[in-house]
Amino acid sequence: MARKDRPHTTDGRYLVSRGVLKRCTNPNLENRERRVLLKTLMQARMAKDREAATEAKIALGEAGPVWWKDGAPDFSNQAPETTPYKTWWLSLSQQERDTGL
Repeated sequence: MARKDRPHTTDGRYLVSRGVLKRCTNPNLENRERRVLLKTLMQARMAKDREAATEAKIALGEAGPVWWKDGAPDFSNQAPETTPYKTWWLSLSQQERDTGL
């Protein structure tokens, strides 16, 4: 399932995949830069180059330091119902939640 089809938090910081929050790409990246980094990430994954994939994910904002600047903690890899996103998660229909499982 494509990332765009997964539930996204209202603040745009996370999507839910396999039942946990995954950090979204930094929306402040220029479109061209984002496309280049995504291509780099896909090539690294195909080559099974974990180091290059990690570097691309950090550059995209999906790993490493958070891209938001309000001091909010990172809840990556946590189940949404165990985070401040619980109310949002439970407000989704079962069908919507199922797309993130």
